[in-house]
Amino acid sequence: MFELFFSLDGSFYGLPHMSIIKLVSIIALGLLLSHFIEKQLKVLSENTKHPWILNEDTAGLVSIFILAIFVIFALNVLEGLFSYEVFGFDLKSLIYSFLIIYFSYRISNRSKRYLLVKGAQEGKFVEYRLKASLFNYLVMIIAFGISFQILGLTDRLGTLLVAGGITGIILGFASQTVVSNFISGIFLYFDKPLKIGDSVEIGNKSGMVNDIKMMSTRIRTWDGVLVRIPNEKVFNSEIINNKKYPARRAEVTIGIAYKEDIDRAVEIIVKVLREMTYVLVEPEPVVFANNLGDSSVDITVRAWAPTEKWLDIRKEMIRNIKKALDNEKIEIPFPQRTIWFPNDLNIKLNDEKKDK
Repeated sequence: MFELFFSLDGSFYGLPHMSIIKLVSIIALGLLLSHFIEKQLKVLSENTKHPWILNEDTAGLVSIFILAIFVIFALNVLEGLFSYEVFGFDLKSLIYSFLIIYFSYRISNRSKRYLLVKGAQEGKFVEYRLKASLFNYLVMIIAFGISFQILGLTDRLGTLLVAGGITGIILGFASQTVVSNFISGIFLYFDKPLKIGDSVEIGNKSGMVNDIKMMSTRIRTWDGVLVRIPNEKVFNSEIINNKKYPARRAEVTIGIAYKEDIDRAVEIIVKVLREMTYVLVEPEPVVFANNLGDSSVDITVRAWAPTEKWLDIRKEMIRNIKKALDNEKIEIPFPQRTIWFPNDLNIKLNDEKKDK
């Protein structure tokens, strides 16, 4: 039994005595150092002002990371032992790749949670959620790229893609929409044409932005229906954002009878606008006769108001202008038509009483 572990020259599994001592020393030092740092971080987490960054989970992750570094050092000592292959891959390379992907996932996931908490505190949750998702995808893509390089899969992947033939083409078309939506989500993040709570028109859909994600944008229409729009369509559509700027212009057209004095009507309307609280002084309201219509002289009224009050101001403008014109006996006519006949008409009127 003893000979199974030790060879005739006194080595253990073919390893010299010095290699064994070095291996044990590295692992022991890694365990002691990782345990010490984990303990110190836990003590610091009790009094930290940023508990979402420094806590017991973070301490455990740092401890495992330090221990993994020492395991890598130990693998160099066991170079001869790890000459085995698993599924055609070198065992040492597999361990390296696993450690890279594992710690990349843990770090990106923790960073994502940190960004989400920070975004919630600053009132920019959607913006930080997009940052977190983008950072998470980027870290994992880099991690898999490094792992593939270590395993030597980059050359094999090229061969597989060529050998895939029709299957590769089918998968490419199937994933085209997904990739397009994802890239469009990245462009929308940097372009920032809209945010949650904005009143928007996207294509033939209009409503309030309910949520923005990497793959799609959700709006709540004015009749209370949730509509999910792929980001590719959002990015390629004309976007009208009614709440992008702090002020917005309200425009109303009022028709007065041809017999009325235009200047007097304009003066009355201007007075009404000056008395309204939320109508902005700058830019100054504009009132002018814009068109000679079929039944009336059309007067256009343009006034700027805070975006949040735009709809209320527009409704109030119509109500107050109508009331002021009525008080001043200025007629707002109904549609009228003058019918002309080229020949005289003979009209016969019969006034007959029916016997009951």
